Amino acid sequence: MREIALFPLNIVAFPGEAVNLHIFEPRYKALINDCLEQNDTFGIPAFVLNKIELGTEVEIVEVTKKYSDGRMDIKTKALKVFKVEDFWNPWRDFEYAGGKIKYLPIKDESTDLNLLYEFKEMVARLFGWLGEDDVPDISAITSVYDIGHKIGLKSEEEYSLLDMPTENERLAFSLNHLENLIPALERAHNAQERIKQNGHFKHLDPLKF
Repeated sequence: MREIALFPLNIVAFPGEAVNLHIFEPRYKALINDCLEQNDTFGIPAFVLNKIELGTEVEIVEVTKKYSDGRMDIKTKALKVFKVEDFWNPWRDFEYAGGKIKYLPIKDESTDLNLLYEFKEMVARLFGWLGEDDVPDISAITSVYDIGHKIGLKSEEEYSLLDMPTENERLAFSLNHLENLIPALERAHNAQERIKQNGHFKHLDPLKF
């Protein structure tokens, strides 16, 4: 376990993800300045279920802009998932929160390539239905974390991914989500087409009995 500065946000940060933040509150300006001075990381507990429990450690990659009033735009990279064992606000003598964290164990399990291939196929199918032009390179996906924010998961579902110790569990969970989502999109599309036809003259072939 270790103690770490904490910056609770209503987002889920996946390991490996780039997280860009605009820092404006005085206490969090102090937190970022302290981390920069000490070359330290901080934690983002995901406050999406109205509790401080799971979060992700992040490192500051770059301060892209500093404003005259002390505000900052920063780039960070998410590292490891943790569980908050104790939460203090404020922490020690600082203005900001902190806590005692324990990193979640990562099971040493090889990714099921068949599951990954099926997942990538479903993601491609989803993007096809959405008609998106600016989409990630699907061939480069190696983990659910690479695409987790773009497959229509609710915040609480993204949160549940953090608590899964293996990639195969995350793949199975996400596949189940897509297998339910895509048919729903298809039904909505078909209903939309039927609605468009209402009120218009139609050429219909008579049924032959």
